[in-house]
Amino acid sequence: MKINFEEIKFDKRGLVPVITQSFYTGKVLMQAYANKEAIEKSIETGYATYFSRSRNKLWVKGESSGNKQKIIDIRVDCDGDSILYLVKDYGVACHTGEESCFYRNIDFKKTEKPDPYEIFHALYEKIKDRKEQKPEGSYVARLFEKGSDKIIQKVGEEAIEAVIALKNNDKDEIIYEVSDLIFHLIIALVNSGVKLEDIQNELLRRYK
Repeated sequence: MKINFEEIKFDKRGLVPVITQSFYTGKVLMQAYANKEAIEKSIETGYATYFSRSRNKLWVKGESSGNKQKIIDIRVDCDGDSILYLVKDYGVACHTGEESCFYRNIDFKKTEKPDPYEIFHALYEKIKDRKEQKPEGSYVARLFEKGSDKIIQKVGEEAIEAVIALKNNDKDEIIYEVSDLIFHLIIALVNSGVKLEDIQNELLRRYK
């Protein structure tokens, strides 16, 4: 990864704003600053490095907490006055314990639902939690208790219903049945130990 520092507009302190985004979910995780050395170190080590204005030194995200951010790509905006770290995040980004520093709306109330672009990953984590915690009355937990054969059977049933909906060409029916299919497919992936990012990587490999 080559760096064209001449195209990056650093301020008088030699800093540029950095937005950090999850490569797999698209979730914006945090905003910080970097200087040339921080960007170079991010590329050299493969982990997100920033410049702390309060401590006046470089800091590697997760160096004390363990919540590291593995660099997948670094991008520059059209004007060159900010950069984007695309990362695979390990743990939370925010010092408050939240996954993202942007966990509140403009009225400072915490957002309760995932955004549309991250719904599949959010569902995956919730389903994984149901499998591990086995809460009473949970449909997902009961399905896991019934075992792999039952889960696979449900995927097959939902696939047939989705095909019928597509054949009927009824938009509302298609939306409902395809959502059911995706939901049960994610259950099957959790059961098989396959991560959504594994599927994303395979689809990226096929993209031409």
